[in-house]
Amino acid sequence: MDTIIETKGLTKRYADKAALDNLDITVHKGEVLGYLGPNGAGKTTTIRLLLGLIKPSAGLATIGGQSVWHNPAELHKDIAYVPGETSYWPNMTGKETLHFLANLHGVIDHEYQEELITKFDFDPNKKVRAYSKGNRQKIALIAALATRAELLIFDEPTSGLDPVMAKVFRDEVRTAKANGQTVFLSSHMLEEVEELCDRVAVLRDGRLVELGTLEELRHLSALTVEATFSSTPPDVTKIKNVTNVEVHDKYLRCNVHGAIDELLQVLAKAKPVTLLSRKPSLEELFLALYDGEEHGN
Repeated sequence: MDTIIETKGLTKRYADKAALDNLDITVHKGEVLGYLGPNGAGKTTTIRLLLGLIKPSAGLATIGGQSVWHNPAELHKDIAYVPGETSYWPNMTGKETLHFLANLHGVIDHEYQEELITKFDFDPNKKVRAYSKGNRQKIALIAALATRAELLIFDEPTSGLDPVMAKVFRDEVRTAKANGQTVFLSSHMLEEVEELCDRVAVLRDGRLVELGTLEELRHLSALTVEATFSSTPPDVTKIKNVTNVEVHDKYLRCNVHGAIDELLQVLAKAKPVTLLSRKPSLEELFLALYDGEEHGN
C-alpha cells in the first residue's frame, strides 16, 4: 500500500511548551483520515508542518516519500489545502479569485470546476467583499477540489457552510476517494468525520492518543442499552460492568463494558416492551477519551 504522508517523531516546541510532541503517523493512498482534537491539541500545527510552512523542533515528515521541507514548491503541485478561515482580495470577483488560485496552483480541471460551482450554488460574479463567510469558504473548496490533487488537506472545511452545502462537500470527498485521492481531514464536526473517514487519529495536548478505525476505537466507550417496560424497570445497578444507569418511569438506559449476558438475563426476566443496544458514536468515543476534562484553547 502506497504511503502518502508519514511522520516520525514530529515535534514542534514554542519555548518550553510542545504544540506537537513526537507524532508518528502514516496515511495511505486513497485513504480519508480524520484528525481530531479540541482547540490547542496540535491539529493546525501538524498541518502547517506538513505544508512546510514551519520547521519542526525535531522529527521528520514526508509526503510521497519526499521531505516536506525540500523543494516545497514542487511538492505542492500535488497538494491542495483548505484552511478554516479564508481571506481573499475584496475587489476581485469570485470568478477572478478562482482563476487566480488556479494559475497559482498550476493544474486545474476546468470542467469539474464548473460542476462544483453549480453543485455549491456559488455565484462567481459578485465581489469577494460581498460574500458571506460560507461563500468565501466555497471559493476555497471549489479551488482545492478542482485541482484533483493527489493529496487534499482540509482544516475545518465546512466552517460557515449550511447543512446542504456541507453534504455537497461530503459527496465530493467521496468522489475524491473513489478517484484514488488521499484526504487529511481535520474537523470538529464529528458526524462528518464518522461518515467519511477510514481511520481516525485523536490528539490530546499535542500527543497522539488514539489511531484506528471506528471499530478499533469502540473499546473507548461502553455499549449503550435502552429498554422500556410495562412497569418499573429492574434494578441493574449491582450487575458487573454496568454503569451510568438512568431510570425514568418505565424507561431504562445504561452502559455496559464487556460481556452483556448477565444484563440481558435480568432484563429478559422483567419482560421488556422494547430493547435497543447500539455501539457508541464517534462523539461518545471522543468524549470518553477526554473524560469530561476541560482543555485550553
